[in-house]
Amino acid sequence: PHTREEKAQHYLKAPSGIPLVQHSLNVMLEFYHAGKISLEKIVEKMCHAPAIAYRVKERGFLDEGYRADLAIVDPNETWTVQPANILYKCGWSPFEGKTFRGKVKSTIVSGHLAWHDGKLNTEKPGERLLFDR
Repeated sequence: PHTREEKAQHYLKAPSGIPLVQHSLNVMLEFYHAGKISLEKIVEKMCHAPAIAYRVKERGFLDEGYRADLAIVDPNETWTVQPANILYKCGWSPFEGKTFRGKVKSTIVSGHLAWHDGKLNTEKPGERLLFDR
């Protein structure tokens, strides 16, 4: 993601894109709470479909032979995006000041607790993704 200074340039010179990965599940949960998408469809679109489209080995499903990658979510807890809880390297989010309903409490990557209650677990490093191409 790019800094605010980079994004503030004339639109022909400014880099494209916005920091979104940290908040993408929260945005989808907003659609869920509005009755526009089911939780099953969120899993399909955010987990299964990318793994299939990019042919990522052992990812995207909870099944024997797959890595256990999970987000543990409290679907009803509300929280507000603030500079103190933005984890992007660029340090900003287009969602600053937005209150979301649904909060990621923990993240499990390859069966290991990677993030819990705002704290990153650095004991077990991530693994390189493998592709079936």
